[in-house]
Formats: sequence, C-alpha cells, structure tokens
Amino acid sequence: MLVVQHTERGGPGRVGAWLRAAGLGLEVRHPWAGEALPAALDGRPLLVLGGGFLPDDDERAPWLPATRHLVAEALADGTPMLGICLGGQMLAQVAGGTVRAAHGTPEYGSTTVRLRPEAAADPLLAGLGETVPAIERHVDAITRLPPRAVWLAASDDCPHQAFRVGERAWGVQFHPEADAAAVAAWDRAYLAERGVDADRLHARAVADEAASAAAWSVFTRRFARVCRA
Repeated sequence: MLVVQHTERGGPGRVGAWLRAAGLGLEVRHPWAGEALPAALDGRPLLVLGGGFLPDDDERAPWLPATRHLVAEALADGTPMLGICLGGQMLAQVAGGTVRAAHGTPEYGSTTVRLRPEAAADPLLAGLGETVPAIERHVDAITRLPPRAVWLAASDDCPHQAFRVGERAWGVQFHPEADAAAVAAWDRAYLAERGVDADRLHARAVADEAASAAAWSVFTRRFARVCRA
C-alpha cells in the first residue's frame, strides 16, 4: 500500500499498525521532506493522510498535484483508497465535490460521529453502532459531496464526516489513526488561542479511547480485506 504523509507529525498512527497486523506492507512517502511520489499506483492501494492544507493548496504544498493524480488513478481503476481529513477532502474534490477553507465550526478532539442509515450496507462501517467517537482536528470542510457519492456519517458541526465513492474509495473527515496520546501532543498554545482547553480535550479522548479503538480497528481491518481482494 502506498501511504502519502503530508506533514512530519501526520503519520499513519494506529491505522498503520492495524494495516500491518492485517498483513499489508506500507510504503510511506514523505513529500513534505522532499521525497518524490510515484507516477502511478500500479495496482497498489492508496492511503492519503491529513495535513494543514486545502486539496489544491499547491503553492504551499507543491506535491499536491501528484497526490491528486494518484487519487484520480485510484478512482478510475477501482483501486482501494482511504482518504483521511485532507485525504478525504481531496477524494471529494477530485471526484467532483467541493471543499471550502475555514468553513463552519472547527472541530477539535474526540467527537461523536453519527452513522447514517446508508452505513448499514457499507463494507467498512456496517454494524459499528449508531454513534462512534473519533478524533477531529480541522477548520476546512467538504461542503458538497461528489455526484453519486454515498453519504455515510455526520457530526453536529460537520455533516460530511464519511462517504464512499464507487465501491472501493472511502473518505473520512475525522482521524481514525489518532488516539489520546496524539491529542496530548497537540500544540497547547495553538489550542488556547482558539479557546480550546487542551486538558479537557485529552481527558475526553482518554474516556473515549476504548470505544474508538474498537470501532476503527474493525473499520481498518475491513479496509485491509478490501485491499487484498
């Protein structure tokens, strides 16, 4: 599996560990550090991680056109793909949806994600329950899903939390790879400037950790099965 990591700290986290435990090898590329992305997937599944950019923020992140090319290839070929946060926004945009900067209410920390009725038939989300806690950290948002996308989950402040394009491409706004330890490492000054209490964020993430890990480990193992099929 090819993994595109957009920032130094934005690695695959526990999703990477779950994918490896499911038997997948991960080739993690770090374009932010100057590593080139491959010109083609050549059949490899794709995982696009988060980062503090819009999907077309090419001036600040000049590797984004190459990343969008890989996303478009995955969609065209039916190659399994998972996009997280920026990666999910990129999937939405490449497939014909809309992403807006600083849209709506920012979300930070563990948040209740509500699965929509459509999730009951989804290969990754079926049976996970009506609500699942997930870590959030975003100010930008998807404002319109792509045509024919299946809308799978929402939260109180962000309607487009999860969706599927076609049969094998998923996008999520939240961070299934992040745990309470990741929240504890967030920049406290950054959070304080935005009126966010870092200690309360961490306490809620700790309280939600067991339920979060249980749900998103199942989600990830199911994605691994799709990748191996």
